[in-house]
Amino acid sequence: MYRTHTCGELRLADKGSKVTLAGWVQKSRRLGGMTFIDLRDRYGITQLVVEADSPAAAAAEELGREFVIQAEGEVIERESRNAKIPTGDIEIKVSAINILNRSVTPPFTIEENSDGGEDLRARYRYLDLRRPPLQRALALRHRLAHEIRSYLDAQGFMEIETPYLIKSTPEGARDFVVPSRMNPGTFYALPQSPQTFKQLLMVAGYDRYFQIVRCFRDEDLRADRQPEFTQIDCEMSFVEQEDVLSTFEGMMRSVFKGALGVDIPNPIPRMSWADAMDSYGSDKPDIRFGMKFNDVTAQVKGFGFPVFDAAEYVGAIVVPGCAGYTRKQLDELTEWVKRPQVGAKGLVYVKCNEDGSIKSSIDKFYTPEQLKALAESCSAASGDLILMLCGPRRKTQTQLGVLRIEMGGRLGLRDPKVFAPLWIVDFPLLEWSEEDGRFYAMHHPFTSPKPEHLDWFYSDKKEDLERVCANAYDFVLNGNELGGGSIRIHDAGMQSRMFEVLGISAEEADYKFGFIINAFKFGAPPHGGLAFGFDRLCALFGGQETIRDYIAFPKNNQGRDVMIDSPSKIDDAQMEELFLASTVKE
Repeated sequence: MYRTHTCGELRLADKGSKVTLAGWVQKSRRLGGMTFIDLRDRYGITQLVVEADSPAAAAAEELGREFVIQAEGEVIERESRNAKIPTGDIEIKVSAINILNRSVTPPFTIEENSDGGEDLRARYRYLDLRRPPLQRALALRHRLAHEIRSYLDAQGFMEIETPYLIKSTPEGARDFVVPSRMNPGTFYALPQSPQTFKQLLMVAGYDRYFQIVRCFRDEDLRADRQPEFTQIDCEMSFVEQEDVLSTFEGMMRSVFKGALGVDIPNPIPRMSWADAMDSYGSDKPDIRFGMKFNDVTAQVKGFGFPVFDAAEYVGAIVVPGCAGYTRKQLDELTEWVKRPQVGAKGLVYVKCNEDGSIKSSIDKFYTPEQLKALAESCSAASGDLILMLCGPRRKTQTQLGVLRIEMGGRLGLRDPKVFAPLWIVDFPLLEWSEEDGRFYAMHHPFTSPKPEHLDWFYSDKKEDLERVCANAYDFVLNGNELGGGSIRIHDAGMQSRMFEVLGISAEEADYKFGFIINAFKFGAPPHGGLAFGFDRLCALFGGQETIRDYIAFPKNNQGRDVMIDSPSKIDDAQMEELFLASTVKE
């Protein structure tokens, strides 16, 4: 046995015990005739002390950072206690050291705060994973997975694996494809989600399925995405929307309580997609703070300000306590909204000064009384700053939503320790592409329309189809879409109609989805479900913006694993065996 205890386990109650520890040398220092060693494993750090006359003294002199050692000794009370670590009341008086493995000098310090940059730490990810922040992150990921499995098991769900080598059905993100050696010229695809398989499991009678599953999307890795990610994938039979929402509200309450000791609202509030866009400019609004939109279009038109007079929509947010913004700050904010990431053409402000006066960038077009009336309609108080954008309605709302989030961040209103969950419901079923001249599914082609909108769904009129709402829902947390799902189409005729609306021919639908259309002909039950983004859930629970620390071996923004140098080329023999020819020029 290499150890009797871990490096985070011993306490003052163990004083006098003979113990054996094993781990990595984080630090070794000589003070007088004694050597002090910080020994680390994933459970914590214990200080070892080696006296000059100890049989272990010679071995202690050899030690360097990250040497793997075994140390035997007696637990004694520490004279100079360290309140920063749980083992800080004790140390081990070492009688023997066995060097299990030596280490070259690591490229960065393996401590709470490392001196290594992100690229360097990614190249040596196995060393970075020894650091406490990543150990805590992966421990949290484990706890969350355990809580989720425990809850779903208690609710009668069965964990069933679905295939990773499937058929390519490119509707949305690009598939990763895998050549088949045994079937020359053909390819598997890696699943973007187990969507069709979980629906087939419902047809097969497994009425409560779940899986914590890897998914793959070959897309640009903007917004902290990964080409391979993990979903909590769930499906239920004989349910309506209310059944699904109730079940997974319960799961989220259980996970919050079990992993963080936090109680979230019961019930979780709901908001329609249209209200979310009109009030927050986003279908995943952060409701930890206010600054809801004010539609002031009618109020500001007709006063000779050509920008507002020509606009379809003028929206305003009230930023509390910011009337003291200087001209320099307002100019910087104006330039900020003009960036491509926001895309606004300009910014109009109204300052509600503490002395009751009004100062605005459009003073010459509006009287003080008109500006005060505007401020009152937005419920702005003395000391507040009103910011306005204008243009096409939905585009401007989206821009205003980005500005709102920015101001919330600048004012410290987005506390990562505060959790504000929300259901978004009543999404449009379809979205029209002017560029392609066709409808696309807002979620996916298996999402059912609201039963009360079926007349519009079967209409040939574009304006009717645009009014159809989906039987769909998203779970939003702190401005992030954590999960989404829908009640599925389970009728072969309705599914065929959906393909028709999406411009997918009967032949194409049969080629891509014939297996599921045929399955529906054999008695498919009403069913629905959803999937949560597990990596993002872990990051939010850990109070972080990035998901990388919650994935053991992530990819970088170029989709590369710089540790193993992947993706990489394969040799000519493999190419020939797979019946592939390279078209990439050297």
